[in-house]
Amino acid sequence: MKKKLVVILLVLTLICFSIFAEGSVEYAQKQKIPVKVLILPKFEIDNIEGDFPGEAQFYYEKYLKGGEEYDISGGFLDNKLYVKDSVALYITGMGKVNAALSTAAVLSDPRFDFTDAYIISTGCAGSAKDSTVMGDVVICTALIDYDLGHHADIREMKDPTSTTWFHDASYDSSAIIKLNPELMQKVYTITKDLEMNTTEKTMKFMAAAFDNADWAIRQPKVLKGTTATSDNYWKGEYDHANALLMVETYDCPDPFATTEMEDVAIGVTAKRFGMIDRLIVIRDSVDMDVFMLNTPEALWGGEEDNLASEDSIESVDIFFTARKNNFKVGSTIIDAILSGNF
Repeated sequence: MKKKLVVILLVLTLICFSIFAEGSVEYAQKQKIPVKVLILPKFEIDNIEGDFPGEAQFYYEKYLKGGEEYDISGGFLDNKLYVKDSVALYITGMGKVNAALSTAAVLSDPRFDFTDAYIISTGCAGSAKDSTVMGDVVICTALIDYDLGHHADIREMKDPTSTTWFHDASYDSSAIIKLNPELMQKVYTITKDLEMNTTEKTMKFMAAAFDNADWAIRQPKVLKGTTATSDNYWKGEYDHANALLMVETYDCPDPFATTEMEDVAIGVTAKRFGMIDRLIVIRDSVDMDVFMLNTPEALWGGEEDNLASEDSIESVDIFFTARKNNFKVGSTIIDAILSGNF
């Protein structure tokens, strides 16, 4: 009789413990702060509101101003996670290492629930000659790592006109990420007809740099394309040819369009956290991927050119306008998600 009583008590204890544990998990989930949209710009210029905008300011002012601020363990320097009304924003820092570590730090923070969140990586970029103009906004459908593989110096090559990148399939798991095609089409459909703006100065610059080529003198628009992520800020015909070869080699769904320094790293991170199907990448062009009216020595040999300056010798005065174009596209997507009709 005593043995039966002990067994019954043990079973009851286990049942109670199980119920308590399940209740504790549910309670912990309810206590988490839900996030529907996580916005990941890469840098800001001076203040996050009220002055010349970097990549975060327009988004912060509309969606996060007056919200809560959180320190993120393992995040970038003193950057905060801004959260308001199920929208969050974190400035990751520039480059692949900063972008990956910052994204991972935010997504692993136990205070927040990203179960159903969309990640929106946003920022400026250089863009491909022959197909894009400064001011374009690109919905990136594939992310490639420009640095993975084998690179040679053109001076070592027997053919001085050849490409200098050689594919290594052992890197493919992180060298190429194709984003959710249904999501990319949905995003493109709701943004493709938005009016993108430019400046008269930029239009004249593009015309002069590319001999009035038809592709170079059109108005900016929303495009779909592939982005090439590199820790090197590169320019030039040979590197452009390498990017075209990579896009072909990896069988990307859309042509090479932009080059930047973070997105494939954010893509790899999102993939490891099981969120790759909800990643959206938006890049605006503030520069071209080839040298225009300047040689490398003239552009980089002296004082560094500030692409955000209206006196930039490469991006002219397009930076502010391109940021507005980016925000017009990004806010359209965010509003659609928050409305529940996305």
